[in-house]
Amino acid sequence: LEPEDFLVEEMLGFEPAGAGEHVLLKVRKRAANTLWVARELARLAGCRPVDVGYAGLKDRHAVAVQWFTVPRRGRAVAQWPGAGGEGFEVLEAHAHARKLPRGALAGNRFRIRVRGLEPPTEALDARLRAIRARGVPNYFGPQRFGRHGSNLRDLPEDPGALRGGERGFVLSAARSLVFNAVLAERVRQGCWEALQPGDRAILDGRGSHFAVEALDETLRQRAARLEIHPTGPLWGRGTPGAAGAVLELETRVAGGYSRACALIEAAAMDPQ
Repeated sequence: LEPEDFLVEEMLGFEPAGAGEHVLLKVRKRAANTLWVARELARLAGCRPVDVGYAGLKDRHAVAVQWFTVPRRGRAVAQWPGAGGEGFEVLEAHAHARKLPRGALAGNRFRIRVRGLEPPTEALDARLRAIRARGVPNYFGPQRFGRHGSNLRDLPEDPGALRGGERGFVLSAARSLVFNAVLAERVRQGCWEALQPGDRAILDGRGSHFAVEALDETLRQRAARLEIHPTGPLWGRGTPGAAGAVLELETRVAGGYSRACALIEAAAMDPQ
């Protein structure tokens, strides 16, 4: 496989401010790690790596176009396009008002090249039609758990034992582990894409969500059109988002991952 077989482009949910103390950079990277690119941008900007903002991590084994911010210091905005290093290049630069926070995206656009696949045409068409009609279960991928699952190895009881950037990676992996387990159970039960009373539904392409207290025909039709979707738990300490039978399922499944849940709760992370 080549990095060009997997292309991903971040889509911002806002326009650059055009003024401010930061520079918003559109960067293309090939076979490069997001954190390494962030460190290189910090070196070019003359700032600390912690001052570099990015919305999320992108696969190393890919060609990715993603956004970063750096403090607006010695290098003028107009000097950034074309800057770069091994495996990455700055495509655009815009003055911006603030550091780019995690998750500040409207979404990601993917292009995937599949090699060596020779299924019967009718079977492939049928599968693609099913995906268009129902979507796919949205599991967290293996990169969330680190190389060979290293982010989940030897989970501590005390989150204070996690140092620096390790803390965020481990806690995120622990929450993703529980989420995937709940999703797998809903897939097993055949209800992963069906809204149920007690779910929290999310609007397609947006962060807005709401509690499903009762199902009516309007909600069913909106779900069938993929305008809204059921969500799964990002575990935390406090009042959960789900209710009723959905909450019972989530709690039962999470009980099989008590060490991960205990670590998340000890870190005082809010449920989502």
